Amino acid sequence: MHKPIRKAVLPVAGLGTRFLPATKAMPKEMLTVVDKPIIQYAVEEAIAAGITEIIFVTGREKSAIENHFDISYELIETLKKRGKNEEVSLLQNIIPDGIRVYYTRQGEPKGLGHAVWCAKEIIGDEPFALLLPDDMNWHKKGTGHCLKEMCNLYNETGKSVVLSSSVPRQHISKYGVLDVNGSSMVNNHAPVQGFVEKPSPEKAPSNYAITGRYVLTPRILDILENTEPGHGGEIQITDAMHQIAKEEGFYGYLNDGKRFDCGDKVGFQIANLFFAMQDPYIAPRLQMFLENQGMVPVQSDCISTMQEEPATTKSTLIN
Repeated sequence: MHKPIRKAVLPVAGLGTRFLPATKAMPKEMLTVVDKPIIQYAVEEAIAAGITEIIFVTGREKSAIENHFDISYELIETLKKRGKNEEVSLLQNIIPDGIRVYYTRQGEPKGLGHAVWCAKEIIGDEPFALLLPDDMNWHKKGTGHCLKEMCNLYNETGKSVVLSSSVPRQHISKYGVLDVNGSSMVNNHAPVQGFVEKPSPEKAPSNYAITGRYVLTPRILDILENTEPGHGGEIQITDAMHQIAKEEGFYGYLNDGKRFDCGDKVGFQIANLFFAMQDPYIAPRLQMFLENQGMVPVQSDCISTMQEEPATTKSTLIN
């Protein structure tokens, strides 16, 4: 019987230099996609997968994240007095009852592997999920999502699992890559015999790239403690995962939804457009704007005949 996945680590210590000047005084994880900060989507995904303990690995100038997930009693009381019950409910459900939140610091930027190791004392001797908030995933309502399925695969096998996406060969050098020994994904998963960090296209063992979601056994924390800096002078979690694959076995899980790289300006704008088109209030109005500008219409299940509504109607994002 395997220990359940109760904890999730979210590394949020990065400087967000690609989004300057917006991130000069605000963490990039607090940039919003439609009406929620990027970091909240990751937390909601973790909670939906059964996670009950959220561990943020932060850095300097990240207090806005802590404030966002704290309870704002003054704001809630003000909203209650004004009869804004919907907004009160939104604030109270940012962190549902029964979910515990921890914060720890990564004192210096030594890579993702080091960030995970910084949470070692909180993780303890348990398997855990690792979510990179810059990677946003979307699945059709009712189909579940990858992190939950990855946790299920861990429960069945007791082996670590990493999310992957098929990436064109010309872009593969931007990613950590799975070595699946020439096989394909069956039922969205396959055993992994190793990993290569940012290989050249001609040396990549596959076109399956690591994309932001992991379920890991606690053994990786011991390995990270003794891992020397690798590619880019940083402690690469890919190197430790490679060792885990050799010692314990590993699985890759293929993302069958949509992925958005919100660490990139273009990916961030695409995510905003896509998620806006899932909103029943925003979608038809945005569609009308695009058509009026002579732009290519964006397909959405939310596009339907517009009904007259007050201009102040609050939009609600469909998860």
